[in-house]
Amino acid sequence: MRPPAAPTSAGQAARRVRILRAASELGSRDGLDGIQMHDVAKEAGVAIATLYRYFPSKPFLFLAVLEWHIEEFLGDGDGGLGADVGDTLVALSGKLLGNRQLASAVALASFTEYAAAVPARIDIVERPLGQRLLRLLGDRKDAPSRVRLLVYTWWGLFVGMLTEEISTARGEADLRLAARLIAAP
Repeated sequence: MRPPAAPTSAGQAARRVRILRAASELGSRDGLDGIQMHDVAKEAGVAIATLYRYFPSKPFLFLAVLEWHIEEFLGDGDGGLGADVGDTLVALSGKLLGNRQLASAVALASFTEYAAAVPARIDIVERPLGQRLLRLLGDRKDAPSRVRLLVYTWWGLFVGMLTEEISTARGEADLRLAARLIAAP
């Protein structure tokens, strides 16, 4: 699979966001299996070639949707979040789980595309969530390793809550405990 193109102008960046917004709306309504790439292109008002230029596959598109929702949640600066790692991750889980159909779509896409997309991608520490957690952990030599542990723990608990393998209350409590243990001095 070829790597996705990055927007190089404000117009291209706006087009990319229209695609992500359209995929989010369709994913919220129809789930991952109920969506065709043509539907996303039509909803976003772009040519199918433009869609594939930025997102080489449907799972890759929904991985980008997940990252986009995380970026939107975190916003610039603190985004109203406190300095507690556990609270930040619990709030993010709650936001994503607020739309279970879309949460299922992005989780399924991550499982589908993991082997092809993730190893070639930037380290999770470099993604917006990783950067936020680095700031919350402060200046520690082992902070990148702790961030990876936090993100992988968060993702596992998020999926457990999404699939109802664990209750939301249990997942949130476990996430706060894991954050306390991993972020401890």
